[in-house]
Amino acid sequence: MNQTRDDAELDGPMLFGRVLDGQGGGRPIDWRQAQDWRPAAPGEVLWVHLCRDRPGVQQWLEVELGVPEPTAELLTSDETRPRAFREGTTLVATLRGINFNPGAEPEDMISMQLWSDGSRLVTLRRFPLQTPREVLALIDRGQGPLDAGATVTLLAELLITRMSQAIVDMNQVLDDLEDEDPDDDPEGMLSRISGIRRNCLALKRHMAPQHEALEQIARDAPAWFEDHDRREMAESIARLRRYLDDIDISKESALVLQDELRARSLASSEHATYMLTIVAGIFLPLGFLTGLLGINVGGMPGVDDPRAFWIVVILCMGVLVGLMLLFKKLRWL
Repeated sequence: MNQTRDDAELDGPMLFGRVLDGQGGGRPIDWRQAQDWRPAAPGEVLWVHLCRDRPGVQQWLEVELGVPEPTAELLTSDETRPRAFREGTTLVATLRGINFNPGAEPEDMISMQLWSDGSRLVTLRRFPLQTPREVLALIDRGQGPLDAGATVTLLAELLITRMSQAIVDMNQVLDDLEDEDPDDDPEGMLSRISGIRRNCLALKRHMAPQHEALEQIARDAPAWFEDHDRREMAESIARLRRYLDDIDISKESALVLQDELRARSLASSEHATYMLTIVAGIFLPLGFLTGLLGINVGGMPGVDDPRAFWIVVILCMGVLVGLMLLFKKLRWL
């Protein structure tokens, strides 16, 4: 993978660090200072954002923060299924966000692990993720979260908000497809609809467990996760539930549109087959008659009669008209 802007800014494994002042702002801190950090004033919270696949991250989690080895392995692994649990007075979670990196598809979601004991918050990722940078920008403007609980809540809220854009884009594509003439490019439309259904399934596969993870945070988070944080998290959970419902609706709409296109294609094919059958039914007797008169054996009537050709033509026209009237009466035409 090419070096990203985040990777170019690495200070050891740290992408950035801030010490929240409890008033919406924060001061920068480097990796060396972060390793030995202790609160210098009431309300201070350390937030460090790390690249989890860098050397020394798991060791720092275990030695400096006292994270149990299984939890440290989870925080630094590529196990990306959303989940959350409480471990004593700490909160551990894995969340996922939409991948907006160049060349990525919406369903290629990026995982972000987090660990917090209320006075320290550690977030970890492998590939660039925009949400932590958004929160960082708010902190640098003095408009950020006040504590660890509010930071976790804001990160979850922004991850969910970004998902809405992918859903809106899919719905817009579906609306455009419904307005298109299906006879112009039916195969291309079916291909795009199949892509939308795959995106819906992939998003649902990741967002459904994320819904459960956020509910776990709201329900079982430690005491430093305050009541107003739980209320904000409940709002995010409700928003995510609506997005899941929107995905189900998009999936069903895509299925209906796909079935309609396939039904139109099948009807067109059946009509063509039907017309070919009718044509074959009309010309089969005529072919038999002309084949019978064309056999090269002695005794064929009219061989020496110059009017015989026109008699055969009139006879064939009569058979054709008779067949057409018969098919009309049978309502085959």
